[in-house]
Amino acid sequence: MTDTPDLLPIGRFSSLSRISVRMLRHYDAHGVLVPADIDASNGYRRYAPAQLSEAAAIRRLRDVGFGVSAIGALLAVRGTPAFDEALRAQRLDLAAAVDDAVLRLRLIDTLIQEPTMTDTQERAALTVLPAQTIVYLRDTVPDYAGEGLLWQRFLPALQERGIVCGEPGGCIEHDDEFRESDVDESVFLPVPEGTAAAAPLGVLSAPERRVVTATVAGPYPQAIGRAHELITAYVSAHGLELSRTPGDPATHHFNIYLNDPSTVPEEQLRTRVVVPVR
Repeated sequence: MTDTPDLLPIGRFSSLSRISVRMLRHYDAHGVLVPADIDASNGYRRYAPAQLSEAAAIRRLRDVGFGVSAIGALLAVRGTPAFDEALRAQRLDLAAAVDDAVLRLRLIDTLIQEPTMTDTQERAALTVLPAQTIVYLRDTVPDYAGEGLLWQRFLPALQERGIVCGEPGGCIEHDDEFRESDVDESVFLPVPEGTAAAAPLGVLSAPERRVVTATVAGPYPQAIGRAHELITAYVSAHGLELSRTPGDPATHHFNIYLNDPSTVPEEQLRTRVVVPVR
């Protein structure tokens, strides 16, 4: 054993660093926080008081979600732009996790309330949608929640071109499948027949169509999912077929937003989902 009386036994170092003995051994095994001395005869670990600052840095990185391998790599670049960039990336990941948790909490609340929500207001129905002309902006967004990015570009573009639109607006989902990323969508508003628009905007004149619709209330992710459940059940029960043609947006299902999310609470949002059928 090295003759260094100021070294701290692992238990004392654990108490001062607020890191458990088990984790100190784990960090030692991975070369992240190696004891100043290990007794060759009994394996007892001892730490230098100066290592407490290193332990504090490790604990902070651990507490914001970094694993042992990442902690070791981050300590090696501490004080450099790479260290700050890693923290910013971790912050974005944590913020996304918070958003996911909030959505799950809302879904739990919806499931708890579901027995009282199955009233006559939430039903699917078959109807004929009149011919309509819309102006739209189509692009790929990171995910379905990213639809707002399209609206942020769409509304100023309409204003710049002096295009007068009606209401309500909505969103066309162009993908043949539900996607977890890179979602192909168009946001749109109704316009008078004969309206013209230049890129990046487009104009679509949709003919009269048979559709199944469901109008639902609540936050968009849960409400839209519920609407599709109602529509799917109706289509199956009535022997209908989906009328979807790849490359023809007029046959793709779409959402219509019946009120403004900036003016009403999420629980009061009303969305109509429309699915063309034959």
